[in-house]
Amino acid sequence: MQIIVVGCGRMGSELAYRMSQRGQDVAVIALPDAPRENLPADFQGRVFEGDVTNYEVLHRAGIETCDALVAATNSDALNLVVAHAAAQKFHVKTVVARNYDPAYRYLYEMFDLQIVSATSWAAQRLEEMVYHGEVRAVFSAGNGEVEVYELAVGAEWDGHPLSEWMIADVIAVSVARAGRAHLPRPDWILKAGDVVHVSATLDGVESLRALVCRPREEK
Repeated sequence: MQIIVVGCGRMGSELAYRMSQRGQDVAVIALPDAPRENLPADFQGRVFEGDVTNYEVLHRAGIETCDALVAATNSDALNLVVAHAAAQKFHVKTVVARNYDPAYRYLYEMFDLQIVSATSWAAQRLEEMVYHGEVRAVFSAGNGEVEVYELAVGAEWDGHPLSEWMIADVIAVSVARAGRAHLPRPDWILKAGDVVHVSATLDGVESLRALVCRPREEK
């Protein structure tokens, strides 16, 4: 797989190194005067320096034949321009951009670009750790707007229908019992020790946690 990583900061360098270690053909475009020390000495990919908005720089990096491009600089304006050009002008199959400042996230959405917002994602993970110690996130979609959570069924819910947990913004994904996962039916009856996976928004899982984890006599 031929991949271009734009940006040689901590994030871009880490990503480029990880993919090169997996045997991918990785080209890094470093901005002029950008530090190179973030790339490990044993990095096996190619490094180009120059203005990433210049066609010649993109051409030398292999923009016409690459399978994927990641715009990972700390400039939202630059990431937007490069990602949009890669997708629309060069028809790169997979284009992902780093959203550095969440205030500009809507611009990426206007151009229908796939993004990763490290600030938003990390803030939500921290919020979940504060609020939802009993409910563990196991999968995150997008930038955390919807996630899959894992909950263990306590003795106080033994014999109750799973439907009682299906409140607003919460959908049952699976129920594991005795080590075997099942697609939950509408009439599924919970048993102590079951492990339930639900898909939910942050608001939805907060409401579910309040329902599931408060003392039984309050329910």
